[in-house]
Amino acid sequence: MNCNVLAIGYGNELRSDDGIGQRVAKALHLSNVQSLAVHQLTPELAQNLAHADLAIFIDACFASQSSQIEVEPLSPASFKIIAGHMGDPRSLLALTKAIYGYCPRSWWIKVPGVNFELGQTLSSIAETGVAIALQKITQIIDENFSALL
Repeated sequence: MNCNVLAIGYGNELRSDDGIGQRVAKALHLSNVQSLAVHQLTPELAQNLAHADLAIFIDACFASQSSQIEVEPLSPASFKIIAGHMGDPRSLLALTKAIYGYCPRSWWIKVPGVNFELGQTLSSIAETGVAIALQKITQIIDENFSALL
């Protein structure tokens, strides 16, 4: 069985550590993984999700919320959609399920950052987080592929 994995890294690359998600997505080079680096979660991504067996969302969070990378399973849940984009991957999963009758098993990786000012350079904490996030993604895929096979 061939399993399709979709990794979506999102955030604003012009706001330093807010670009962590995109940086991880661009650095991810694994077979059977479609990696998308996007500014924000948009309804159009539902089509990609409908064809995935496993989805992984990668985003930045403030280091004050957690100094560790957070990895959590996701379930579809409706949240308010603002200005045509989704603020939360659970909303995008809910939309995918509503339109296509299916959404993939999903995970959310939140990588801590400390600098969200204008700029394109990641802080050292964010750089370390990117490397750890790449390892976590490989681990999630390995664990879930065995569950899917």
